[in-house]
Amino acid sequence: MPTSRPFRVLGLQQIAVGSTDKTALRRLWVDLLGLTPTGTYKSESENVDEDILRVGFGDFAVEVDLMQPIDPEKRPRVNDPPLNHVGLWVDDLRAAVEWLTKQGMRFAPGGIRKGAAGHDVCFIHPKGTVDLPASGEGVLIELVQAPPDVIAALAPDD
Repeated sequence: MPTSRPFRVLGLQQIAVGSTDKTALRRLWVDLLGLTPTGTYKSESENVDEDILRVGFGDFAVEVDLMQPIDPEKRPRVNDPPLNHVGLWVDDLRAAVEWLTKQGMRFAPGGIRKGAAGHDVCFIHPKGTVDLPASGEGVLIELVQAPPDVIAALAPDD
């Protein structure tokens, strides 16, 4: 197994939870658990209407996205599975994608793009193929380019 990666996973950036109706999710995550709403995001092309919450403080805060599909009959179905994806901070997204691709990693369509929080993101597909056997092993994984302040906080000079 290759060990010399040109990037580092720094920490958990987000989790995304889906439902056909965000009302129950907001009751749990905001009303009962007390997470702080910080914004919203809506994308017809991604079939998502989401509320963005935060838990924790500063560079160590974790985003929790509450997602519902705009059209439950269309793909992607952001409510299935309910734990939609996990986001990981990486220190060099482009290097990570290039290196992982060479290792046979399958990425979801869309390539590197701006995510809901404004960071560059790319998704590792939950399932591999014959040509691209490496995958998220059943989990959709979002790789998120960490901004300089997060890199400094989570990966101080080694």
